[in-house]
Amino acid sequence: MKTIHFIAACALAASVSASFAHGNNAHASGPVVKEQKPWGIAAETREAQRTITIEMTDDMRFSPSHFSVKKGETLRLRVVNKGLLMHEMVLGTRASLDEHAQMMLKYPGMEHAEPYMAHVATGQTEDMVWSFNRAGEFDFACLIAGHYQAGMTGRFTVTE
Repeated sequence: MKTIHFIAACALAASVSASFAHGNNAHASGPVVKEQKPWGIAAETREAQRTITIEMTDDMRFSPSHFSVKKGETLRLRVVNKGLLMHEMVLGTRASLDEHAQMMLKYPGMEHAEPYMAHVATGQTEDMVWSFNRAGEFDFACLIAGHYQAGMTGRFTVTE
């Protein structure tokens, strides 16, 4: 009986870890999955009106750590990893980032891919194209276990 419980637990763990694919499938060629979020919606590369470059470093900082955009504007966020560690940039609200950061602490190898995330290897660059169609103050962060807790966060403002 213990063997059956062990096999069931292993199967459950495998299915859970398989469901957290931390790659950039959302950024692969093909149509972008568009789901309205409080901070905007994914857009196609051809829709980008301008590019903002965001650099990530091993001192657990983004540069710039704040940017502004007008409501309705679509940006290409060019995310550059200048560090020796893997980093990511995830757009969201403070609450959504807090929740995701807790999951990342619990499952440090968790993999995920959404159009509002850029998971960038050392020395690499990745683009996110996002339409900022909701006004307000929002956040971004690196949610790799320990990075968020070390202060690797930023903020963006969407003005009317």
